[in-house]
Amino acid sequence: MPTRPGLLDRVEQYAVAASLPDAPPVAAGPLEVPIGPPAWPFPARPRPGTREVTGDDVRAAVALQEEAGLPAAVEWVVERTPTLGAAAREAGLLVTEFPLLVADEPVELLLPHGVRLYLVGGEDPRLPHYQHLLESGFAPHVEGGAGLLDDPGPPDEARTAVLRERVATGRTVVMVAVEDGEPVAVGAHQPVDVDGAEISEVVGVASSPRRRGRGVGAALASALVAQARETAELVFLTAGDDDVARVYERVGFAWLGSTGVAARPPA
Repeated sequence: MPTRPGLLDRVEQYAVAASLPDAPPVAAGPLEVPIGPPAWPFPARPRPGTREVTGDDVRAAVALQEEAGLPAAVEWVVERTPTLGAAAREAGLLVTEFPLLVADEPVELLLPHGVRLYLVGGEDPRLPHYQHLLESGFAPHVEGGAGLLDDPGPPDEARTAVLRERVATGRTVVMVAVEDGEPVAVGAHQPVDVDGAEISEVVGVASSPRRRGRGVGAALASALVAQARETAELVFLTAGDDDVARVYERVGFAWLGSTGVAARPPA
């Protein structure tokens, strides 16, 4: 396993390589702003090794994004670019830091009886449903505070089209856990070739609120990492909060640092 600074370097290199096929970057000072289809946006990021970023740099990056019809978003490894948080706040963005973890000693967890795992193909007719569940995190239904979001509603057709292409070409791997014919957990990772070595980021694991507490989400995460490590030399993720990070620790992830995320505050 590389040293901790080396791992952070590799995470930065992954982030740069991940957007190149779809969104060529435009420079805004030390920030690189991927400009591509709005259906699959990438955040602006500092060039690997960048230490100093100013508020003017962030404002320039946001101006490029908004001109291209993209959301204002900046993402970075906090330990590598420690000045970017203050610069983003100066530019009027809301800054949040999340745990950054790396798969260290993966642990195999068994699925509950009756739950089966499947890899989803690009032509799977239920892919929009899985996509919605993954992106919503199986959120409870908001109407009246009761019920569950079992019906994903109309899919984002443009975003689903991009996801179908990514799944078909292996750039996104989607795995679903099914019980009694219904999805109970969904997860995805995105492998990228970085200088001849594959690195993959786990970009989400979500489970049904009705099935939580049974270990389905953790078992799916374990299987997803095992599948990724068949070809990837490094697997990492950004957890939603400390509690989620502790769940990933159960399947063999170790804390590496923090991911900074900056975006427009809610209206």
